[in-house]
Amino acid sequence: METLQHLMGGFATALSPANLLFATIGCVLGTLIGVLPGLGPAAGTALLIPITFKLEPTSAIIMLAAIYYGAMYGGTITSVLVNVPGEAASVVTCLDGYAMAKQGRAGAALGIAAIGSFIGGSIATLGLVVMALPLSRFALKFGPPEYFSLILVGLSLVMALAGKSLTKALLMGVVGLIFSFVGIDPIEGAPRFDFGITPLLDGIRFVPVVMGFFGIGEILVNSEQPLENVVVEEGKVSSFLPKRDEWRICASSINRGTWLGFFLGLIPGTNSAVAAFMSYAIEKKVSKHPEKFGTGIIEGVAAPETANNSYANAALIPLFTLGIPGSPTVAILMGALIMNGLTPGPLLFSQHATFVWAVIASLYIGNVILLILNLPLVNLWAKLLKIPYNILVVFILVFCIIGAYSLNNSVFDVGMMTFCGLLGYVFKKLDFPLAPAILTLILGPLMERSLRESLSLSQGDYSIFFTRPISLVLLIITAIIFVTSAWQALPSAVREESKGAQV
Repeated sequence: METLQHLMGGFATALSPANLLFATIGCVLGTLIGVLPGLGPAAGTALLIPITFKLEPTSAIIMLAAIYYGAMYGGTITSVLVNVPGEAASVVTCLDGYAMAKQGRAGAALGIAAIGSFIGGSIATLGLVVMALPLSRFALKFGPPEYFSLILVGLSLVMALAGKSLTKALLMGVVGLIFSFVGIDPIEGAPRFDFGITPLLDGIRFVPVVMGFFGIGEILVNSEQPLENVVVEEGKVSSFLPKRDEWRICASSINRGTWLGFFLGLIPGTNSAVAAFMSYAIEKKVSKHPEKFGTGIIEGVAAPETANNSYANAALIPLFTLGIPGSPTVAILMGALIMNGLTPGPLLFSQHATFVWAVIASLYIGNVILLILNLPLVNLWAKLLKIPYNILVVFILVFCIIGAYSLNNSVFDVGMMTFCGLLGYVFKKLDFPLAPAILTLILGPLMERSLRESLSLSQGDYSIFFTRPISLVLLIITAIIFVTSAWQALPSAVREESKGAQV
């Protein structure tokens, strides 16, 4: 009853005309970001943070969250219509979605994607409602040692899942940590690593870094090989409903995709692409005709699209309850929360209950808005693809510069964004994953503060991390993840030789 009362209060706040308007604007902008090739939820959320600076915290986060899950659906549109994924999670949708479009069934592919996204997102939000208070109350048992160990678990999962090379992922994590150490020491208050540059006393702000890494860096990479403008024929998008005999198949696929995405969303360090690819792989495994996958079967669209939207909403659970972002986009949302004076974690529910329940209620509302908006507007989104990519690049660059400058009316932030854009370009060319750097930039100060507060409590005795049960369990989990990741990173020949020696 307590949860229900909080949720009803959240709906009352989220359904106010202003917040409803910002949720709608966020869904439209998010879908647009998803449609534009080369961008995605992380880049879109980072690029559009500046337009929320003058908003109330509740309205700002409602709008940014709507941009987030709007972009998750927007990438589906280009994947189905022109075989160009708008973001990473939509790559797998190209396999059967575009094949359906070539068969004249683009409408059915987009329709089942919208329906699956709505169901997956709604059930994941229900899970957030049910689990929010119990998790937050459990998290109240966490002190500095437990938080330090929990952050290590999140970072270890990021390293394990952030790319083909564990070494590259670890190096990028170090880059983010180095960035996070710049500024004023959080315990002693002394400046460090500022090199005499006054703006660095405030630290390296995450918005210019993220806009540079994901925005400028992606643009530079894409500009090397301009995307062809292939536009779907007007008559292709017609019926948005699957055939009668496909509903039963889709229901099973949506069910599996929902629970898989929800489970992966609870784990810090995963991302929506993992959810989409795993869901597709499971569908192919359980299918009676796996050879047809990739030829245009509807469950190949329904399952991954449901999984990535279920993941998007479920990923907010560890953010709100434990203060741990599970993906780069959620890390950006965490940064936006902190910028608005709100610290994610168990105290968020007790100190800012009106805010957090309004955001949770807005997730339901946003899913409905997406369903209503996107089915009738598919042809409109398709027409945006007629704009040459070199023209889109100009608008994106201008928006980046304005956004970075408006953060603090500082040319230094524009320079930092440009520098990080060049770094991002180099990292992408060398196939270094950017996710670990962004997450350690956000989590670095929290991890350092927890470490130093723990050592202050124990008077420098590191055994405090091993004598407290919750902290010890989390450290064991971290060790298991690192050992497993290191083993998987070894060449297959070395693993086989090691197994042979054991025998």
